[in-house]
Amino acid sequence: MQVTYNTKTDVLYIRLDNRQQNVINQRVNDDIVLDIGEEDKIVGIEILDASFHLNLDQLLPVQVERVPEMV
Repeated sequence: MQVTYNTKTDVLYIRLDNRQQNVINQRVNDDIVLDIGEEDKIVGIEILDASFHLNLDQLLPVQVERVPEMV
């Protein structure tokens, strides 16, 4: 599992399956998109406006990779 957070776009992405595969995006609501892969399994979860929905500091002990802002 890999968790990445982009500070510039405020998007948190949780990758559950690192295998290379085709995915279909399925929007759950305005701020959550699921990546559905082989055998209709969820392989990724994208959360838009993540800092509004989550306390990112409470994700620990999960390693959060903060993507630096581009200057």
